[in-house]
Amino acid sequence: MQIVDFHCDALYKMWKSSEPLTYRTAPELETNLERLVSGKVKLQCFALYVPPTTKLEQQFQAILDQIDLFYEEVLRKNPELVHIRDWADLNMLREGQIGAMLTLEGVEAIGNDLQKLRILYQLGVRSVGLTWNHANLAADGAWETRNAGLTAFGKRIVELNNEHHILTDVSHLGERSFWDVLELAAYPIASHSNAKAICDHPRNLSDEQAKAMFARGGMIHVVFCPAFVKKGGNATIQDLIRHIDHFCALGGVGQIGLGSDFDGIVNYVEGLEHAGMMQDLINELLKHFSEREVRGFANENFLRNHPGLKGD
Repeated sequence: MQIVDFHCDALYKMWKSSEPLTYRTAPELETNLERLVSGKVKLQCFALYVPPTTKLEQQFQAILDQIDLFYEEVLRKNPELVHIRDWADLNMLREGQIGAMLTLEGVEAIGNDLQKLRILYQLGVRSVGLTWNHANLAADGAWETRNAGLTAFGKRIVELNNEHHILTDVSHLGERSFWDVLELAAYPIASHSNAKAICDHPRNLSDEQAKAMFARGGMIHVVFCPAFVKKGGNATIQDLIRHIDHFCALGGVGQIGLGSDFDGIVNYVEGLEHAGMMQDLINELLKHFSEREVRGFANENFLRNHPGLKGD
């Protein structure tokens, strides 16, 4: 069963590595090409992330460096990978090809300059998250205690995303920021979040938030980070399935996907340590859900719900 994985941090891992990593085979990369092929991943989204310890004046260059790695090391050296620049490109993938799409995890790197955001659109970014946990010029993140929501600048970013048919990612937002985004965003998505009712973590979504996402047509992609799956970690695939089952009970069976967070995590769900094991997750899901439902979780829900296929 083909997989859409909406979140990995391979570019960040390649960027920060002291030695060059060969994307096709590097064992350090949980989403290397060989593992994508083995796991039958059909679309891999590559996040652009800069840690908050990076000096502000160096952050946009760090994003450009990661995009350069994407073009040179991921795409150019691996012709099986096809850059998804427009939503219609998903319909053009042939047998043996894997789509590769850029996403932005936090807008710190653009400062207060929307021209930089438009440049990132032009380079292929198709989903934008306003924060990575902390506060910035756009919004308060999940770890910001003041919970102040979106700024005027953040609201302009969401409007710009709408104008360009770009997804707005809610996964790292604080609660008030989440509701501000949901009020404005034409194309909301949670790239890698789980159910707070199952695992009470600031990065997870409450039932009220999940139901609001489903009512707005937004996708929630469950994440494999053990801390977001089960209190105390030590999570199994069955623990991850509990989150999917819970979201289904809230009415989201047609709006659930996968967002592994591979290459951005250091602990793993047991039996789900890299992209090559994706089909093991599928086999377990088939024990709990119908084949049609599992095909939805694997790829069809996203392909049905993304902006391009809705005719927008």
